[in-house]
Amino acid sequence: MLAAVVQAMAATTPVAARYEFADRVLFNGTVLTVDAHDSIAQAVAMRDGRITAVGTDAEILALAGPDTERIDLDGLTATPGLLDSHAHFAQGGLLLLTHMDLGYPQVRSVADVVRLVAERVTAAPADQWVLGRGWDEGKLTELRYISAADLDPVSGNRPVWLTHTMGHYGVANSLAMALAGITPETPDPPGGLIERDAQGDATGVLKETAMALVTQLIPAASAAQLRQAIRSMAAAFNREGMTGLKDPGIGSAVRYDFEAARATWNAYRAVRDEGGLTVRVFALWSSPPTIAEAQQLVRQIQSFSTPRTSTGDDLLISGGIKLFADGSGGARTAWMWQDWNKDRTAVDEGNRGYPAIDPDVLRQLIRLYHDAGLHIGVHAIGDRAIDWVVASYALALMGNPQHGLRHSIIHANIPTELAMNTMAALQTGFDAVYAESQANFTWWIGDTYAGNFGPQRSLRLNPLRTFQRTGIRWAGGSDFDVTPFPARYGIWSSMTRQPALGVYGEDVFGQNETVDVRTALRSFTLWAAHQMFLDKKIGSIEVGKYADIAVWNINPYSAEPEAIRDMQCQMTLFNGSVVFRRPTAALNQSDWPYHV
Repeated sequence: MLAAVVQAMAATTPVAARYEFADRVLFNGTVLTVDAHDSIAQAVAMRDGRITAVGTDAEILALAGPDTERIDLDGLTATPGLLDSHAHFAQGGLLLLTHMDLGYPQVRSVADVVRLVAERVTAAPADQWVLGRGWDEGKLTELRYISAADLDPVSGNRPVWLTHTMGHYGVANSLAMALAGITPETPDPPGGLIERDAQGDATGVLKETAMALVTQLIPAASAAQLRQAIRSMAAAFNREGMTGLKDPGIGSAVRYDFEAARATWNAYRAVRDEGGLTVRVFALWSSPPTIAEAQQLVRQIQSFSTPRTSTGDDLLISGGIKLFADGSGGARTAWMWQDWNKDRTAVDEGNRGYPAIDPDVLRQLIRLYHDAGLHIGVHAIGDRAIDWVVASYALALMGNPQHGLRHSIIHANIPTELAMNTMAALQTGFDAVYAESQANFTWWIGDTYAGNFGPQRSLRLNPLRTFQRTGIRWAGGSDFDVTPFPARYGIWSSMTRQPALGVYGEDVFGQNETVDVRTALRSFTLWAAHQMFLDKKIGSIEVGKYADIAVWNINPYSAEPEAIRDMQCQMTLFNGSVVFRRPTAALNQSDWPYHV
């Protein structure tokens, strides 16, 4: 077909102006297009940041001129740039800059945490907080929370705050709690929990909104730090063949703070304007908890871009609103129909989690934002929370049948059959209510999840194959910095459901909800692009789309799952320009002759 087009152009156009040559071509490779037919090609041509042709080596090299850069893939595999439908990009990048890494394998026990805190107390300036992130009781040999009693002997006169990897709870030392005014008489804040011992004293563990009692005291990051975090994260994404993401709830992670959100938005704009934003960012604004504040937020963001209107370069999009329906599977605060488990087979009697805000207010907020024409993403982990959110979306869509807002259920960990059937119907009827799932949860936090969800519920966690069978489309993501962001981990986890350490067994989630590699890749490319309102522009290697492409050392379609987990990005192109190239990559600048 391409040859016929070229011949037709040659018959009607002077030789000097037959067509514009490509700026760059990739050839001699395997190109997984992820188009509607999952076509596989050999080569790609691009010009002015867009893909201009996809086909055989001969077809594509015919479009190369004297100044065209020819990149010989030498048998390597190209895919669309990978996307993440749920990554706390700016905030996670900031944590990498300012917090100690307490994640596995650096930390394997409470003693490791205590040692690292003691080292930081010695090394850091006397007026600084000691901050850490990433601990997970499911990966500690003690299989328990860290407490203030662990931290106090080594923290001296320094306030300490250590955020759990899931971001829904953390631990403070006694000085930090004293600064926050936490006493045995302090009530749990709405939507939060101060963990207490048998005597009623706070243990240091604060969950959900209770975290803000301490975190609001920590000095805010500077604008320069925010910009540095975004630049660093963009480069890190590019090293993993990633070219876009959805940043859910910019600003404060634990309380509504529009000024913090605006500071993050301005940092994104600054990095974009200086040319450092080498990923596409679709940002959601965190919702306030009241109707009056929500109405004000709608007015405040009206001047920003909207998903349905191109920004021109499609680099930074004001995407819509994020809400919370419930809490965490790690903290056992997500809203469930049945009691939570603990330690896999025990029951956390009477604890079914709780809604993050009054459910009726949540339903009103969903309708308010829907009527304003805004895209909405609602965090819902527990089955009861998911049921409520799906029903709320259905009511909003029936009351005001706007098509194409692509509302989402963020996480959608264990949806009921009713919820899934309703989601499928709403996707078909309204192009709305999509799952934005993190297959990584069964891996990176899988040991904690297996202990909390228990033997039966674990089997229906992240039900990707049931989604597929029911006709539900989902978008893959990492929830970084809850789990590591490389999308290759999510593709592998979608195929294997293997927990990180196997504390309760290697197959606690079963294999009935796994999917094949082609479906998994699509969830991290074209389906994720759909949830960024960019599926006509990115997510597949097709003519007219942005030339956002990743090159890999293996072909995931023919590789074993473990090889996919460990595959290496060799080169990343963004808008047709090379933004990452592995120094040892087997890529050659070709000296092939120019062919007409």
